[in-house]
Formats: sequence, structure tokens, C-alpha cells
Amino acid sequence: MIRCAWVADDPLSVAYHDEEWGVPAHDDRVLFEFLVLEGAQAGLSWMTILRKREGYRKAFDGFDVRRVARYDARRIARLLADPGIVRNRLKIAAAVTNARALLDVQEELGSFDRFVWSFVGGRPRDHRFATPADVPARTAESDALSAALRGRGFKFVGSTICYALMQACGLVNDHTRDCFLAGRRRRVTRRAPA
Repeated sequence: MIRCAWVADDPLSVAYHDEEWGVPAHDDRVLFEFLVLEGAQAGLSWMTILRKREGYRKAFDGFDVRRVARYDARRIARLLADPGIVRNRLKIAAAVTNARALLDVQEELGSFDRFVWSFVGGRPRDHRFATPADVPARTAESDALSAALRGRGFKFVGSTICYALMQACGLVNDHTRDCFLAGRRRRVTRRAPA
């Protein structure tokens, strides 16, 4: 079975690619999880983050946005000592800041989902790139999403991070043409684990 070239020879990587990457996510908790994880990944390998994903879920209360938004300096200090996550003060502080900003978006627009998906017109973009070299690190849509998020006070939301979020959450389908998932309409909508 042929998969996208970025998939590592590791069961976590294979399962993530086959079951999650590119599957449309319309759950604010899932979108927040990937906002945190993609920000944490900056400068690191995705496998590092995948291996720490369960640690992140525990450390960040299952990515419950309301809880994370209430984290104070003591809670951040505990996170900085947690070996189950990337212990970077700026990335951890950004997760808390982003939870607060996400709540503001929910208050204003009803959901973070509606806000994020508006940058692709509410429907996944199916790119069907031929090779990994054809897949961009950023697009006009990720530039716009990044600018809008920064304008609302979000941190660690550069265009490359936003494009990775868009790929992970199915706003774009970037499975290359040789991948067995290329061009498949994945109607399953991801929801946060119960």
C-alpha cells in the first residue's frame, strides 16, 4: 500500500496518516488540539509530537478550551516540568493565550469551526499534488488564516503552522496522487474523543 512520502515507518505515523490526516474536523476541541500540537511542532519533527500526543492530552485537560483558558502561572510552571510535552515556555504560554482567544471567537461567531473553515469556503480543497515537492508549506488561504488569527491575539500561528493545521484537519486534502487516500472524499467528520 502506497502512502504519502512523509509517513514514517512507525505505527503511530501510519495510523495518523490513514485515519486522521486530511479527515475533515468540525469539532472545536479537535481544532484546538491541532492548533496546540502544530504550534508545539515548530522546529521539531512531527513524530516527536505524535509520540507526545497522549502526554499533551493529559497535560492540557483533553484540550478542554475553557479549562486551558483558566491556566495561571502555577499551572504553566507545572507544564514546564512535564516530560510528556515539549517544555517550551513560549509554546505553552501560546496554548493558554490561544485558548482564551478561541473562546472570544466562539463568543463572537458561535464556533471556532465556522471561523477556520471560512478560509476554504466551508469545503475541503482537494489538491491532488503529484509529488511531495509540489505540496506547499503555505498558501494564500493559510496566509489569510494566519493574519486573521494574529489579529485576534493568537500566538504561534504563522502561515506554515496554519497550513499544517489545514492539512491535519482536512481543510485541504494534500495526499499525493500515488497515495492510496488520494482524491478520496472522506465524509467522516472527526470529533474529539469522549
